Amino acid sequence: MSYHHTRKAPLRAVAALAVVTAFAAGCTRGSEAGTSGTVADTKAGCPAVLAKAKAAVKAAEDVNAAWDGPTTGPEAVAGKTIVYVAQSMTNPGVAGAADGVKEAAKAIGWNVRIIDGQGTPAGIQAALSQAVAVKPAGIVLSGFDPKSTAQQVAQANAAGIPLIGWHAVDAPGPSTDPKLFSNITTQVQDVATISADWIISQSNGRAGVVVFTDASIPFAKGKSDLIEKELATCSDVKVLTTSNIPIADASNRTPQEVSALLSRFGTKWTSSVAINDLYFADAAPALRAAGKQGNGAPFNIGAGDGDPSAFQRINSKQFQAATVPEPLSEQGWQIVDEFNRAFAGKPASGYVAPVHITTADNSGGKSSWDPSGYREAYRKLWGK
Repeated sequence: MSYHHTRKAPLRAVAALAVVTAFAAGCTRGSEAGTSGTVADTKAGCPAVLAKAKAAVKAAEDVNAAWDGPTTGPEAVAGKTIVYVAQSMTNPGVAGAADGVKEAAKAIGWNVRIIDGQGTPAGIQAALSQAVAVKPAGIVLSGFDPKSTAQQVAQANAAGIPLIGWHAVDAPGPSTDPKLFSNITTQVQDVATISADWIISQSNGRAGVVVFTDASIPFAKGKSDLIEKELATCSDVKVLTTSNIPIADASNRTPQEVSALLSRFGTKWTSSVAINDLYFADAAPALRAAGKQGNGAPFNIGAGDGDPSAFQRINSKQFQAATVPEPLSEQGWQIVDEFNRAFAGKPASGYVAPVHITTADNSGGKSSWDPSGYREAYRKLWGK
């Protein structure tokens, strides 16, 4: 789980105090929140912040929001071959975006070749060297830091091959250093803010939160800092502690850490948010062993990719209540559309997908977040 995995897995906040607030106010989510939540709202330490958080969460949970992507762009440029260099095809985010690229390439009439870097720096460098040698029309850098492949990136730039990143650098859109035609990702600030808002909303403004991060990765640390900043806007939401566990060590260290946190904080720990869903895969056995219920506190939200295992935990209500998933297939289609713009001599679209929150109530039992409307919209743009 590389730089990419974390990058794409922004923080996931955890819902809190459901039991307490349900008892106190019968407060629920969605359409009922406006009426049944009013009693508790007056008791929360941050009524204005809580109201704003509830509105933001409600909007982010909407599965039927209209497509808001580009409405103009060049018609399909014919007969191109692109190469998708993957950090690792075992990484669900990288593989999900790859599936979207393949589907979109078929729709636009292009060829795609996938080269798997297999998760090691040497493997990723070799994969990108191979991609440049093929002399394709364009190359996707999926899930790894282009600075780790600076030599190969320079070769591609020199050969005039446009590069598009998927979770390659922190910010969405074009990049000058490294030189990328565009980078496809959600806004980390938006992911961090909505995951914190979810905790504020679900706890009715009263929560004790544990934040799981990997401080060795600047992007991850930046994300958890943003989450904590948003949580701090509500006076009755307390960050109990920030648990720093490197992603590479998560499976070994998280279970013991969770046991220690339960001993230390007991029932004060009502919510958690993690920069990546995977922390909750590793936390679940320890929570279960401590006699915690899968659908009870601490309520966990992942600010990460929204990989299939996170959806499974959410759908089965087993120690994860929510995630802020990337729309992986849609991002794959966007990559193909951005290449089409590059090949036509047009600028990047600048589109950034809005954040979404998946819970058991809105997932539809699915294992990924796949918004509607984008396939038809892109086909229309391309004249396909």
